[in-house]
Amino acid sequence: MPVMGNPGDAGYDLKSSVDTQIQPRERALVQTGVRIAIPNGYVGLVHPRSGLAVKYGITVLNSPGTIDSGYRGEIMVPLINHSDTEFVIKRGDRIAQIIFQAYEEVDFIQVTDLPGTLRGNQGFGSTGVN
Repeated sequence: MPVMGNPGDAGYDLKSSVDTQIQPRERALVQTGVRIAIPNGYVGLVHPRSGLAVKYGITVLNSPGTIDSGYRGEIMVPLINHSDTEFVIKRGDRIAQIIFQAYEEVDFIQVTDLPGTLRGNQGFGSTGVN
């Protein structure tokens, strides 16, 4: 079962249900053994564990991973090893965390012009580096 590490934490720890290893610069889809039913109007977002990222170069490949309310399969975590050494995962090791968030459904309206803003349509990186 996913568990909260400390009271007040946003994320619930996801643990590996298998022993495995990830070679340097390789990816692995790691099983958790967890299947959940998320209520409509909510999404589960799978985030990396900061300790694994900083200490070992291990992170969630598609961070954050999205678990929709209609999904009923096992939660599996795509991890990548950015380091130069093999990373060993033992059954029960914490490999990621899942955060649940409410979302709004929207209706899209096609328009020919958008309302103006101070930023305008300058695009990605237009706010500068400072």
